[in-house]
Amino acid sequence: MKWKQTLTGGVAASMLLVLAACGGTNTPANSGAVNTPPAAEGTETGGGETQGLTGEFEIQYFVGGYGDSWWKEVLEGFQQANPELKITQTAGPNINEQMRPRWIQGDTPDVVYIDGAGSNERQMIDDGQLMDITDFLAEMVNTDGEKLTDILISQPTAYDGDRNYTLPLVFGSWGLFYDKAFFQDNGWTAPTSWSEFVETSEAVKASGISALIHTGVYPYYINGGLVDSAMVAANGGDGSILTQQANLEEGSFSGPAVQQALAQVTELVDKGLIDPGAVSLNHTDSQIQWLQHRAAFIPSGLWLENEMSKDIPDGFEFGFIPSVAQDAGENSIVIPYTNTIAIAENAKNPEAAKAFLQYAFTEANAVRWAELTGALMNVKADLSNTSASEVVKEAMEFFNSDTTTVAPVAVLNADVEKAKQDATIALATGRITADEWMQRLEAAAAKARD
Repeated sequence: MKWKQTLTGGVAASMLLVLAACGGTNTPANSGAVNTPPAAEGTETGGGETQGLTGEFEIQYFVGGYGDSWWKEVLEGFQQANPELKITQTAGPNINEQMRPRWIQGDTPDVVYIDGAGSNERQMIDDGQLMDITDFLAEMVNTDGEKLTDILISQPTAYDGDRNYTLPLVFGSWGLFYDKAFFQDNGWTAPTSWSEFVETSEAVKASGISALIHTGVYPYYINGGLVDSAMVAANGGDGSILTQQANLEEGSFSGPAVQQALAQVTELVDKGLIDPGAVSLNHTDSQIQWLQHRAAFIPSGLWLENEMSKDIPDGFEFGFIPSVAQDAGENSIVIPYTNTIAIAENAKNPEAAKAFLQYAFTEANAVRWAELTGALMNVKADLSNTSASEVVKEAMEFFNSDTTTVAPVAVLNADVEKAKQDATIALATGRITADEWMQRLEAAAAKARD
């Protein structure tokens, strides 16, 4: 699963396809009842009976690893709630390229799910293609009567200071993964703080295997799964440090929180707790070695279990930890990645577009997303009695907890992102110091500002 949480420009467009391809499986919908809340406000007949929304409504969505079962099921329910509304589903694996001429001409759908090759959220906003939905989102209540901002795992990203143009639909998290069964057999404890992580890692090393393996060829794995959460934890759990870095603020790559986070990485290096061969491994090679218990921990995203499903040994039990860098008793830190949904600026039926968002963002639909895709929708939901995978259920327990802090999704400049990857892999192999890491990143940020 080649994905990074900080993408920009053409890099984002090319990498988004990979995320979708590595998402869930296209499992057919079950035979359960379709979630059908009350019809949206619309026209009335002479007898006063509400007919729901009318007119035409078009939605564009990319079909990749998450499949299209969820979309078809949710749109079927939306159609039942609004029988007089003519719904057009414009979808497919190449839909972004196919729809590009229409977007250029201003002949857009009403709603667009931004994912897959050829999509770029930031570019669409810069080009004025997406509606400013700030006021709508602030007051939005779903069809269950719940205020949207109260049920989201990750809040909408603010652009131009405080404006919202997109709403996160798919939610995923970086973190560290381990085998619960393997840990239980060896008497190791899953860590909840930095001191526990170091203690467990030293016990693992003493047993003869590596404590931490990572995808050295793709350093954004260890950045997302360890370094970024360490910076937020060191910043008192305040994720604004990542936003400051995305905004290329001077000093944001060398402040006290960054220094503390890098000191933690250096501690792992000095104690020999990082697999020395990881530097040359790609994502699947490192993941296979981890599955074979050549290492105890691996940083990755929630797609990991689904991606490696054909290689998982019998008895292997996935465990997930969003962060380990925090002090004992402090909140866990979630470093998220998201895919968003938006209303087109030129939407022909904006009322239907808004009503669809109100319909889609419910707990029932979030449960169905988990069951049908193997991934998480950006809505807090109880998955305990569902057919979602155990690791997804465990992750949702973290996201629902009051002792978990979800950091903002921050997008780094492409050149700065590359500098960060190079510096982190050099730090993790002991080739540079923490001070040199900070110097490299501050220099890259200064160059990008110029």
